[in-house]
Amino acid sequence: MVVGVLNLKIPQIPLFSPFPLRKRSRTPLVSIKASLEPSKSQTSTKEEENPGSVSSSSSTATTFATPPNFKAPEPKPFAVRPDKTLEIAGAALALFFRFGTGVFVSGYSASIVSENEIPPGQYSLGLGGSKVKETSKIGPRPEKPIEIYEFEGCPFCRKVREIVAVLDIDVLFYPCPKNGPNFRPKVAEMGGKQQFPYMVDPNTGVAMYESDEIIKYLVEKYGDGSVPFMLSLGLLTTLTAGFAMLGRMGRGNSYTPSKMPPKPLEIWSYEGSPFCKIVREVLVELELPHIQRSCARGSPKRQILYERVGHFQVPYLEDPNTGVQMFESAEIVEYLKATYAQ
Repeated sequence: MVVGVLNLKIPQIPLFSPFPLRKRSRTPLVSIKASLEPSKSQTSTKEEENPGSVSSSSSTATTFATPPNFKAPEPKPFAVRPDKTLEIAGAALALFFRFGTGVFVSGYSASIVSENEIPPGQYSLGLGGSKVKETSKIGPRPEKPIEIYEFEGCPFCRKVREIVAVLDIDVLFYPCPKNGPNFRPKVAEMGGKQQFPYMVDPNTGVAMYESDEIIKYLVEKYGDGSVPFMLSLGLLTTLTAGFAMLGRMGRGNSYTPSKMPPKPLEIWSYEGSPFCKIVREVLVELELPHIQRSCARGSPKRQILYERVGHFQVPYLEDPNTGVQMFESAEIVEYLKATYAQ
């Protein structure tokens, strides 16, 4: 029996005009490649035998192991480690300026129902003696993760990360912090200039700059064609995206010397979570390629993670280079620095 209904909708407006798309060159330009399924034209024979690898001079001679005495922490839902309180509060400031954009998947709605209406083994948020039943409307899924070159301290990049959360699509992020030696030069090599964000869709061959054009492309290809209201306001969208970073000013901007892993890390997260934000900042600073499994509220992938580990909480890190799987943002940050910082 439904005991109450709460409907939350993400307002959207339609697109009015087409936009130019630029096809990615067939000439292999990238020597540093992290992908679930590397293309034969862009990888060596060795890489074809080991799919999902990152090829670079720094990764070939380096082996990775868990830090000494490492033990994955137990998940503690909605808990903030005391020494991270100010960091989480600063990261949460973005929710105010962006009105929660990136927290909910497109077409999100929620209903408060009695506990017996949620089958055993199905993920749901508890609310007193009731449960929150969540639904959403997602579009076609890309076969391969979208590739995006960006960095945390960029308001234009944040806009694209927000639409990634709204569309619930998985992305292979190539971090491009200032002075980063690997992926910033590759963007200039591929597109002709160091400008961010830069998107490559391996499913269609489309490659493009300009955050607004990337957003339009993604909603046309993997959504319902409508740009969410808070991403459709032009200069105001960019200004509020910039204000959203005030609480974490300077974080996720500059390169910290690191060791390049042979395979991209995997992180279950979404743009609207302040806990995920502090982990993403370190992934960018260390220039660590990572596949983001987007899982904002209403995402079907919440159920997938729930079934895999018996619990849902983000961020959740899976590192194929060491075998580590772990919850808890503060401990993930420490693990990343201990494992990959030089």
